[in-house]
Amino acid sequence: MASVIASTRNDPRDGQIWLGGLGFGSIRARIMAVNVIAVVLFALALIYVDSVRTRLYDGRSAEMARQAQTVAVMLAEAPATDAAIMVRQLSFDRGTRLRLFDANGRLKADNWTEPGVRRFVIEDPDDAGFRRNSAQLIDKVIEVLTDATPIAPFDEPAVGTASGIPIPAPAVRDGVSHTRLQRARDGTIIVTAVAPVPGSRQIVEVTEEASDLTRVLRHERQTSFLLFLGVTALTLILSFYLVQTIVRPVRMLALAAQRVRLGRAREVVVPRLPERGDEIGALARALSDMTTALRQRIDATEAFAADVAHELKNPLASLRSAVDTLEGIDRADLRARLLEVIRDDVARLDRLISDIADASRLDAELSRSRFEALDMVALAGGLVAAYETTILPAGIAITFDRPAVGVAMTYGESARLAQVLRNLIDNAISFSPNPGTIRVAVAASPDAINASVEDDGPGVPAENRADVFKRFYSERPAAESFGRHSGLGLAIAAAIIDAHGGSIAVGPASQGTGARFTVTLPAA
Repeated sequence: MASVIASTRNDPRDGQIWLGGLGFGSIRARIMAVNVIAVVLFALALIYVDSVRTRLYDGRSAEMARQAQTVAVMLAEAPATDAAIMVRQLSFDRGTRLRLFDANGRLKADNWTEPGVRRFVIEDPDDAGFRRNSAQLIDKVIEVLTDATPIAPFDEPAVGTASGIPIPAPAVRDGVSHTRLQRARDGTIIVTAVAPVPGSRQIVEVTEEASDLTRVLRHERQTSFLLFLGVTALTLILSFYLVQTIVRPVRMLALAAQRVRLGRAREVVVPRLPERGDEIGALARALSDMTTALRQRIDATEAFAADVAHELKNPLASLRSAVDTLEGIDRADLRARLLEVIRDDVARLDRLISDIADASRLDAELSRSRFEALDMVALAGGLVAAYETTILPAGIAITFDRPAVGVAMTYGESARLAQVLRNLIDNAISFSPNPGTIRVAVAASPDAINASVEDDGPGVPAENRADVFKRFYSERPAAESFGRHSGLGLAIAAAIIDAHGGSIAVGPASQGTGARFTVTLPAA
């Protein structure tokens, strides 16, 4: 049975897609881009805010260190009796607290003890509203996400006392300023700088709250959050785009596949989506090709069933007529002739059923076959030798024109390819005159292997050369008994060769009259 699978070649882009193309035309790449872009930008925003915070805190710490050193130098140049007075009288725009300690850490002066000196205020966190609490919570979350260095808590000492303010020993030992960051209960960052007073063992401490830096950070964070909202909106838009470009065509294909499943394959047109070069386009073209092949298989199955019914009716009708007539015949010679007809019809039915069974399971067997490298010269040579050792019809000879062994290699199933050559040789024997010669030849080229069988018979008319490979077509010699052939041999041969990726054709013999059947297979 000739193959019914259409050899439609898909778009060449399909193979690249299934191998995993990563261009933007790939759905996988688009999905990954949509899912990653928001996360990447959010991570970049966090990194940016963290870097801004680090720069602001470092800048404020350096500023406080310089301020502490400036005050220390100023106190060193002032008379000892005036140093404490100067500290108490100094006031700063940001409400900075200035204190002077002796070498033992005892408080000597504090500018917050004087009336009229501006002071910064740390609010009670219990009185904070929802917005402030929310802002502090966001601050903590961002610090956790950015793995920021924890800031020690700050305990506010009473005005005029030194409790809770440890004087760092390195400031006294090294003679240089030191700074530290602390966090008050209300979330305010407190920056403290200490510096030794030159020429004495006194320590100047400058303490300032950095709420202005917190406001800058929150503004930057708000800007980043708005950017994140914009990216999220863009992600939603792109997601909607993906839904339209993926879900909608997939739904169309699913609907078409559902209609095919329900048995309305002939009415369904599966969209091929030729404008799409992604996986959806490849899927659409594959489904379209599959549906076309399914339609062809259904049509071929129905036509095959109709042909089988038609071919079986003739011998069955003849058999029934002979059986019915046999009951009323008394003459021995007539009964013998009817019995001969019955035997011929039974033999014909047996041949038909055998060939039909072989043709019906051919596609399934070929789909499970494992092709192996084989030498067509050795295969054809073995068949010719087998025919030479059997009793050929009188006056029929067979020859084999072979190239060197090993040059005509192809991939295939040896049993099925041998069946093709046997069908061709048997067909040539039935058409060969007496005397006659059947010539078998194998030729090799870099791309193809050609095996031919030709005879000296009447040949095949040009208008019938396409029909000889159809099922149940039979153009037999006049001298041959009717019904000896089912008309499936050449159709089976054509199906086998098609499954091997080759072709079979018939033309005039190379010398004189006759037919030449040529099988072409891809070279290994």
